[in-house]
Amino acid sequence: MIATPGDCAWFSHERFPELAEAYCFTYVHGLTPEQLVVRLGGRPEDFTPMTLGELIETPRGNGYDTAFLGVATMGDWVFAVEPNGGLGADEEIITSLSAGTRLVSHFRDVEGVEYFYWSEDGEIRFCFIADEGYSEEVPEEIVEIMQRIGADRRHLHPGDGPAFLLAEHLTGITLTPELLEGSTYLCGVIPEPR
Repeated sequence: MIATPGDCAWFSHERFPELAEAYCFTYVHGLTPEQLVVRLGGRPEDFTPMTLGELIETPRGNGYDTAFLGVATMGDWVFAVEPNGGLGADEEIITSLSAGTRLVSHFRDVEGVEYFYWSEDGEIRFCFIADEGYSEEVPEEIVEIMQRIGADRRHLHPGDGPAFLLAEHLTGITLTPELLEGSTYLCGVIPEPR
């Protein structure tokens, strides 16, 4: 049975105050955490295993020319968490990371601006871009799920749950608080792409 937007209520300011305020979650199929770090221009040997709590609490005084993230394996996918980050909302990065694979990402900033992307082999298949709405054309693969979750794409805001539900549909991963908190993340800094 498909989850509904209310099933994502666990991702709240009460439970995850730092993440719920501003985050980026990126899923990439078929890569290891180390491979994702390399694709982003980082050096895996400079990354350290951390819990979600440690990842969130790590100071980010690295400046605007770097990005801090944590990467974990979830099944056949690699899952990147960026507290107050946005690599998965940058179309150039998304299309590059999705070369030869599938990428799904969703992002929210401190102003509540939200983005959702699904990219396959360097091509953006579907997206929600804040203030612009959903892609004009909805790919056949997600038409049914959009209908089943009641996503009237002209009126439903991604913060009401569809980003998590679409990510689940496209990745097969049901993100839960236990999975988010129980994973070990390879954490470090990468140079911010220019």
